Amino acid sequence: MNGLRVYIDQKKRDTRCAVFYTRRAGGPYYRWQYEDLRGHWLGCRMHAFELPVTELVLAPWKEVPAALKSSLDGHYVD
Repeated sequence: MNGLRVYIDQKKRDTRCAVFYTRRAGGPYYRWQYEDLRGHWLGCRMHAFELPVTELVLAPWKEVPAALKSSLDGHYVD
Protein backbone atom coordinates (compact mmCIF):
# COMPACT_ATOMS: atom_id res chain seq x y z
CA MET A 1 0.00 0.00 0.00
CA ASN A 2 2.56 2.50 -1.19
CA GLY A 3 1.74 6.11 -0.44
CA LEU A 4 -1.25 5.34 1.76
CA ARG A 5 -1.94 7.75 4.61
CA VAL A 6 -4.46 7.16 7.38
CA TYR A 7 -5.92 10.16 9.19
CA ILE A 8 -8.13 10.87 12.17
CA ASP A 9 -10.03 14.02 13.08
CA GLN A 10 -7.78 16.28 15.17
CA LYS A 11 -10.69 17.15 17.43
CA LYS A 12 -11.17 13.43 18.12
CA ARG A 13 -7.55 12.31 18.37
CA ASP A 14 -8.55 9.10 20.12
CA THR A 15 -7.77 6.32 17.60
CA ARG A 16 -10.34 4.09 19.29
CA CYS A 17 -12.96 6.20 17.53
CA ALA A 18 -14.85 4.51 14.75
CA VAL A 19 -13.97 6.98 11.95
CA PHE A 20 -10.76 7.12 9.92
CA TYR A 21 -9.88 8.84 6.65
CA THR A 22 -7.47 7.57 4.00
CA ARG A 23 -5.75 8.93 0.92
CA ARG A 24 -3.23 7.38 -1.38
CA ALA A 25 -0.73 9.22 -3.58
CA GLY A 26 -2.81 12.29 -4.40
CA GLY A 27 -5.97 10.28 -5.00
CA PRO A 28 -9.39 10.81 -3.46
CA TYR A 29 -10.08 10.73 0.26
CA TYR A 30 -12.14 7.92 1.77
CA ARG A 31 -13.98 7.89 5.07
CA TRP A 32 -13.96 4.57 6.95
CA GLN A 33 -16.49 3.83 9.64
CA TYR A 34 -17.04 0.66 11.63
CA GLU A 35 -20.58 -0.65 11.27
CA ASP A 36 -21.58 -2.62 14.35
CA LEU A 37 -24.62 -4.20 12.70
CA ARG A 38 -22.58 -5.53 9.79
CA GLY A 39 -19.47 -6.22 11.83
CA HIS A 40 -16.96 -4.68 9.41
CA TRP A 41 -15.47 -1.43 8.13
CA LEU A 42 -17.26 0.45 5.36
CA GLY A 43 -15.49 2.99 3.19
CA CYS A 44 -17.00 5.77 1.13
CA ARG A 45 -15.38 8.27 -1.18
CA MET A 46 -15.50 11.83 0.10
CA HIS A 47 -16.26 14.93 -1.93
CA ALA A 48 -13.89 17.83 -1.29
CA PHE A 49 -16.59 19.98 0.30
CA GLU A 50 -17.43 17.21 2.83
CA LEU A 51 -13.88 16.72 4.03
CA PRO A 52 -12.59 18.37 7.22
CA VAL A 53 -9.07 18.67 5.73
CA THR A 54 -7.90 21.32 8.17
CA GLU A 55 -8.86 19.06 11.07
CA LEU A 56 -7.17 15.84 9.96
CA VAL A 57 -3.92 14.52 11.44
CA LEU A 58 -1.99 11.36 10.64
CA ALA A 59 -3.03 8.34 12.67
CA PRO A 60 -0.20 6.19 14.06
CA TRP A 61 -0.19 3.01 11.93
CA LYS A 62 0.28 0.79 14.98
CA GLU A 63 -2.99 2.17 16.39
CA VAL A 64 -5.08 1.51 13.27
CA PRO A 65 -7.39 -1.46 14.05
CA ALA A 66 -6.33 -4.76 12.46
CA ALA A 67 -9.75 -5.24 10.84
CA LEU A 68 -9.47 -1.80 9.19
CA LYS A 69 -5.97 -2.65 7.93
CA SER A 70 -7.45 -5.76 6.34
CA SER A 71 -10.21 -3.73 4.68
CA LEU A 72 -7.65 -1.22 3.39
CA ASP A 73 -5.57 -4.07 1.99
CA GLY A 74 -8.54 -5.19 -0.10
CA HIS A 75 -9.48 -1.65 -1.14
CA TYR A 76 -6.02 -0.38 -2.15
CA VAL A 77 -4.78 -3.13 -4.44
CA ASP A 78 -1.30 -2.44 -5.85
